Amino acid sequence: PTMARSKALLVLENFIGGKFVPCSSYVDSYNPSTGDVYCRVPDSGKEEVEAAVKAAKDAFPIWSSKSPLERSQILNKLADLIEHDLEAFAQAESKDQGKTITFARTVDIPRAVHNFRFFASSILHHVTECTEMPAMGCVHYTSRAPVGVAGLISPWNLPLYLLTWKIAPAIACGNTVVAKPSEMTSVTAWMMCKLLEKAGVPPGVVNVVFGTGAKAGEALVCHPDVPLISFTGSTLTAQRITEKSAPHCKRLSLELGGKNPAIIFDDADLSQCIPTTVRSSFANQGEICLCTSRIFVQRGIYSEFLKRFVAEAKKWKTGNPSDPTTDVGALITKEHLEKVRNYVKKAQAEGARVLCGEGVDPLALPPGNQKGYFMLPTVIAEVKDESCCMQEEIFGPVTCVVAFDTEEEVIKRANGVKYGLAATVWSSNVGRVHRVAHRLQSGLVWTNCWLVRDLNLPFGGMKASGIGREGAKDSYEFFTEVKTITIKH
Repeated sequence: PTMARSKALLVLENFIGGKFVPCSSYVDSYNPSTGDVYCRVPDSGKEEVEAAVKAAKDAFPIWSSKSPLERSQILNKLADLIEHDLEAFAQAESKDQGKTITFARTVDIPRAVHNFRFFASSILHHVTECTEMPAMGCVHYTSRAPVGVAGLISPWNLPLYLLTWKIAPAIACGNTVVAKPSEMTSVTAWMMCKLLEKAGVPPGVVNVVFGTGAKAGEALVCHPDVPLISFTGSTLTAQRITEKSAPHCKRLSLELGGKNPAIIFDDADLSQCIPTTVRSSFANQGEICLCTSRIFVQRGIYSEFLKRFVAEAKKWKTGNPSDPTTDVGALITKEHLEKVRNYVKKAQAEGARVLCGEGVDPLALPPGNQKGYFMLPTVIAEVKDESCCMQEEIFGPVTCVVAFDTEEEVIKRANGVKYGLAATVWSSNVGRVHRVAHRLQSGLVWTNCWLVRDLNLPFGGMKASGIGREGAKDSYEFFTEVKTITIKH
């Protein structure tokens, strides 16, 4: 029976030097909405990473000497091929990650396509600096060159979306890459590998090694021939990456967690604010580093906000991700679901009130999803600022709502966590919006909206939310080495 079962499983292979290569050992990947193993992912280590880095190094001279226009055309072709298979990619992403098919169709895969198109275009528009020193008879200018082999480590919450957000700028700038997606969500990366040759990506330019952070990730971070690492994931893993890469003086871009506040003043337009804040709290099961998890509401509108917010949250439908009417899919793993549930239990033990969701409302699941990792959108009120539920990243469909009185007080409380990734401010007072935005310790501040992104602009966090920024100019600076050249005439 074991043989029969394993035959039905999808088995992934590493993609090294333009070829799919089998691995000697594998790890299981689960379908979060059913709790069943449905895929086997290579459990790569030093050997596989070594082969991938060698392939990337060998491909570097030819790829880096191509003109930006040639690289741009290849990136556009790859975008077209992914877009052509959008539905297959969306189905795979939803099954592998647990997210709703609607979210995968409208957010994940379109954004992955856009990532390639965006960098295919932006790479054509960079200019370098030049200054003159007539008195010295000198002219100075800068030139930028690709760095070499880029190590890219992407997370499980937005698998193809965040992987392509790294691959696109890295190869657009002329680097070659060794990427390691999360072992929990590797399928869409493997599907993308099948399109590389057709898009005209030369062998060895993009290598994908599947496996765990402890084995494959570690081998990549420690490899002496990988001068830069771009990582999205937890602050804890980033500390390890920083330590391991220090002896090699690697360049790091680290996009880490958040504990993002929404600040809602009493002059906010609640008809816009409430549906958007429900979305910013629970989209993708709350598994987005930009999700709102602390909601500060001015006391005058606190009880009205809470009543309307909870009513709106209860309308969100939790269930089978492949049903297009579902709003909340499954969480990534059984362990993660347990961890998120424990935060709710801790809040209750501390005397906070759970107003809807976990442990309060019944969760009715379709027959095929009884063993899946589901949780209802959960709203907690009366949580103390020092509670772990207000301090730590929960990364699930849980948000905490508390009252505040003054602008001065709420800025201090919003800044009172170790993270500083994103914040939202809701007010119709333009002066206040600017004042508050300036004083929040946060890499991104949205006012009267959420997750409106212009990829030209810097993306990244402060404090424990990361190091470095990514965007048109920022990614270009990260993925290239600058040189100053002085000519005396």
